[in-house]
Amino acid sequence: MLEKLRLVEERYMEIERRLSDPNVYADREQVTRLSREQKELTPLVEAYRAYRMAEREASEARALLDDHLEADFREMVQEEYDRARSDMERLEQEMKVLLLPADPNDQKNVIVEIRGGAGGEEAALFAASLFRMYSMYAERCRWKVEITNINETELGGIKEISFMIVGEGAFSRLKFESGVHRVQRVPDTESSGRVHTSTVTVAVLPEAEDVELELNPADIQTDTFRSSGAGGQHVNKTESAIRLTHIPTGIVVECQDERSQYKNRERAMKILRSKLLDAKRQEQTSAIAAERRSQVGTGDRSERIRTYNFPQGRVTDHRIGLTLYKIDAIMNGDLDELVDTLVTADQAERLRAGEES
Repeated sequence: MLEKLRLVEERYMEIERRLSDPNVYADREQVTRLSREQKELTPLVEAYRAYRMAEREASEARALLDDHLEADFREMVQEEYDRARSDMERLEQEMKVLLLPADPNDQKNVIVEIRGGAGGEEAALFAASLFRMYSMYAERCRWKVEITNINETELGGIKEISFMIVGEGAFSRLKFESGVHRVQRVPDTESSGRVHTSTVTVAVLPEAEDVELELNPADIQTDTFRSSGAGGQHVNKTESAIRLTHIPTGIVVECQDERSQYKNRERAMKILRSKLLDAKRQEQTSAIAAERRSQVGTGDRSERIRTYNFPQGRVTDHRIGLTLYKIDAIMNGDLDELVDTLVTADQAERLRAGEES
């Protein structure tokens, strides 16, 4: 591992030299690529340099301990040695995590789909609550939310909604949200105070880039229709909404948020590409998932991942056995503790899998 880290540091220093070369700045694309690579390598190089410093301190303290020292001085050197060794162990673990293969989708924007499941109107109301939760989390992260399609109920619920979250690292933070979310609460319409259980399905897909998937135009059926829902005079006046059907797979995408038919088609194509690419990835990883289910789940839409119990004020993530008694904060977009724990569990699982293989 240390030899690999030495080569990483050499590459990092080479990038620094190239970025300080005035001739390189004539090529903006190269500067962008090098700067991105430098940013990715920085945490690993900093940890490696800190490790080497701790290693030197431990070596120097060890040499002193081999000499005949006075008791007080020996105690001080022993503390320094123990601290340096502790730092080395911590940094070694940190470097192992940083050396794990990065998910190529982590920095991408995401497409999120939320659908009400079992529970009728109560499921639709909870779907609206989840959309609000993710929107507020996106606001905390300074990401942008763009609704592409929404089907609302008369009581303010959401039967289904598709939206994009645009921001650096969005997929890395939200990719563990795919699955069935269960809610247990007393509906406003329940006069006897009985707790109802409803479910909502969430799908999180990384936004596909054009170069990742080639589509045959003959495989796509395009239909136009009039927008529905909020929108003032524009609603039902022009057929600006778009429905794309990928004939070979039967995947259907609708987009009606934009006033322009062209913009709706452009956005619908982005979603269609992402769905097709996701289906391809699911197919490729299904064999692996069958052999070893990840500690944080497979991303299967049918997998129950979390329960929101309002009477008890708790949220439980079933994949990692985490229960947090702060349901109000979580529903208001405070997801960092949940997300951080899921990310850590995923890293631990991948480290374990690497050690076994």
